[in-house]
Amino acid sequence: MQVLLAEAGVCSRRRAEDLIRLGRVTVNGLPATVGQKAIADVDIIAVDGRSVSVGQEKVSYLLNKPAGVVTTLDDPQGRPSVRLYVDGLPWRLFPVGRLDRDSDGLLILTNDGELANQLMHPRYHVPKTYVATLDGPADEKVLEGLQAGVHLPDGVLTCVSVRRLSDASQGQGRVEITIAEGRKRVVRRALSALGRRTLRLTRIAIGPLLLGALPPGSMRRLDAGDMEVLRRAIRRAATQAGHAPAGPGPTEGEGVPHSAARSS
Repeated sequence: MQVLLAEAGVCSRRRAEDLIRLGRVTVNGLPATVGQKAIADVDIIAVDGRSVSVGQEKVSYLLNKPAGVVTTLDDPQGRPSVRLYVDGLPWRLFPVGRLDRDSDGLLILTNDGELANQLMHPRYHVPKTYVATLDGPADEKVLEGLQAGVHLPDGVLTCVSVRRLSDASQGQGRVEITIAEGRKRVVRRALSALGRRTLRLTRIAIGPLLLGALPPGSMRRLDAGDMEVLRRAIRRAATQAGHAPAGPGPTEGEGVPHSAARSS
């Protein structure tokens, strides 16, 4: 059942399991259960009373999420959400993973549940790159601390790479950090543990996909080339972690990062 919901673009597999457990999914009018079997063209599947169509075209977009926008389609507090950017599209898209309300930058919106699962699942370790603007200099203490690994209450943050950038302004250092995990506010918490408050946090890359010059609040659709290099990066990350992801895509080659400088 959760696979069908993901294929229909309702949400990721893990989120689908939550919806099923909450009783929000029905099959032929009866509450669904996790792992239940259903036939897309025969059974009537609904979420919150709305029927679900399986087999629609798979599409994905890049969004330059502005700060102040929450990464959800339904916010009970009525705050601006990414629904603002998908309501006018003919597909039912959902955000992949989390990007804090206070943070800005690259976010993938898709109706491809398998892609979302591969990007979010810890076993695949797809790297994400951020630029953090600090309330103090990005000095050697900060850089060495990040490179050595930052001990947090929920485990150590190990960075894939760390690079000092030119200061944003006097006394406000900047650092580029690449990580391969998605714990909540983990970059901000790590920098805080090193004595720095994060004034701004921008995600500039997910795997080979770059934010580039895409304006805040703008989106562009990922083309076949984007999807090829993204799936290649997923397979490479999974192989390095000792796993083999399902789904199509090349198994060899590094791929060329695709800039998000185009917009639509």
